[in-house]
Amino acid sequence: MRRTDREVTDLKEIQRIIAECDVCRLGLKDLDGYPYILPLNFGYKFEEERTTFYFHSAMEGKKQELLAADCHVAFEMDCRHLLHSDRRIGRCTMHYQSVMGRGHVSFITDEAEKLHALTLLTDRYHPEDHFDFNTAAIPRTSVYKLEVENLTAKNYAPKK
Repeated sequence: MRRTDREVTDLKEIQRIIAECDVCRLGLKDLDGYPYILPLNFGYKFEEERTTFYFHSAMEGKKQELLAADCHVAFEMDCRHLLHSDRRIGRCTMHYQSVMGRGHVSFITDEAEKLHALTLLTDRYHPEDHFDFNTAAIPRTSVYKLEVENLTAKNYAPKK
């Protein structure tokens, strides 16, 4: 990371940033050689120093095809965007927090594990109370997990 003064290394702070983000962007290798980027809702689990993200989708489509061909992905998420403009000196910048990294995706086929992953995902977007989704959708929903191999985080916050 070029700007080490903005690097976040504290695991608890990185986890806080992840919890505040509402979209995770996955970068996949497209078959035509170009990157393919998807914004996705996500759930997550932290176990010691290991981070796992969970996603869901339809059982077919381009994302399924690309992940089946190559399970190695990059990811990025960001939050706390704040534009700072100083017209006196002609300077404009954006404050933010972000997490990015890479890992590998695997499809979850076990029904109990799918239920657990989907519960993590839906509860994340319903923090005030548990959301009882229709479990009849589980067999026709593709659920996959991203096991993070490495990540970095950055905090570019306004000076106090």
